[in-house]
Amino acid sequence: MSDLIVEKRGPALWLTLNRPEVFNSVSPEASCKLMDAWTTLEQDDELRVAVVTGAGDRAFCSGADLKRLIPLYSGARQPEDEWDRRVVEVRKSGRGGFMKERIIAKPVIAAVNGIAYAGGCELVLACDIRIASTTAKFALPEAQRGIVPGAGSIVRLPRQIPYCLAMELMMTGRIFTAEEALAAGMINRVVEPNALMSTTEKMVEAIVKSAPLSVQAIKRVALQTSGLPLAEAFAIETATGREIVQTEDAREGPRAFAEKRPAQFRGR
Repeated sequence: MSDLIVEKRGPALWLTLNRPEVFNSVSPEASCKLMDAWTTLEQDDELRVAVVTGAGDRAFCSGADLKRLIPLYSGARQPEDEWDRRVVEVRKSGRGGFMKERIIAKPVIAAVNGIAYAGGCELVLACDIRIASTTAKFALPEAQRGIVPGAGSIVRLPRQIPYCLAMELMMTGRIFTAEEALAAGMINRVVEPNALMSTTEKMVEAIVKSAPLSVQAIKRVALQTSGLPLAEAFAIETATGREIVQTEDAREGPRAFAEKRPAQFRGR
């Protein structure tokens, strides 16, 4: 079986980290396939949203494989197969599966079904909407291993939760629960394990009902303007709004409302 299962379910791309025997840690194969999946999401016009989860009920993802992936990054292990060689080249180019080097405008949902440690927690932080099981636990223990949470979290986490809490979590590596993450605003909601997938599917359905160009514009502008002075940020928002209002979907939405029927958005 593939280390990352990629399934197209209608307008949604479902990605399942598939190494439950090692808590879905990210292998070189999974790392490369995750990067490829984002390209597929970007390029396939039929896809509107992606979901990331982990196989089994113990783990979303425990992070990078400390025996196979991290040694490739540090040079402690030499490439042995095609996935190893590719992941080394990807690392040199600054690309990877954590959406650091490019804005993927289509929304990504994390369905967190267990522990999300290290790179697993970083993958959650890279997603736009996060739904967690009551069994979910989060941690960024990299500093305890002599490395840093460099898949985006040093930048992302202080922007997503209070600065002092972000520093505590990254500097100490302590484990925090789904309820703590919810209280901090790091995740959207916490549900019972048997409701995780159905809740995620409902979120997919809700997003797909919205106009795709509008959804993508919202995400793109939110990311592009983060940290910019207000005048610059508002200029980007205004320009984007003018583009979207000229689309066919912008005419269809009000027309459908007036006619009391569901809108038929076509992404143009």
